[in-house]
Amino acid sequence: MYRLAILSRILHMHEEVSSLKIPEICPYCGGKVIFTDSAVIYGKSYGMIYLCTNCNASVGVHKGTNRPKGTLANKILRLERKEAHRVFDALWQKWGISRSSAYEWLAGQMGLPKHRTHIAYFDVEQCGRVTAICREHDNDMEVA
Repeated sequence: MYRLAILSRILHMHEEVSSLKIPEICPYCGGKVIFTDSAVIYGKSYGMIYLCTNCNASVGVHKGTNRPKGTLANKILRLERKEAHRVFDALWQKWGISRSSAYEWLAGQMGLPKHRTHIAYFDVEQCGRVTAICREHDNDMEVA
């Protein structure tokens, strides 16, 4: 029974990741989105990305695939996601729990289903909520 539950969860998570659409048109400026090496914007390759040819909004892809890790992000959203990740990662590491368990906790805090709770999917407002929630719980020693 336990193995079936794990398999079901993995398949559901895979469906969610697979359901992210490959971006073709930028939601920020309407520009054309191309699949290219990240060296184009970083000067060094960190893998492939989708990149808006007009405003440079981008999203990385899962290694060896063309599947986006999240949604396109412009400069402002990238900064918000970095900050959200910084405080979120510090919190779950401080608590000594797994990243997966931390996302499950965060899903409960944000009132979202776990499969929709990932910083790479979030907009600016949601990233701000992540940062605020994590800072509020920074002194907690265990997941509530």
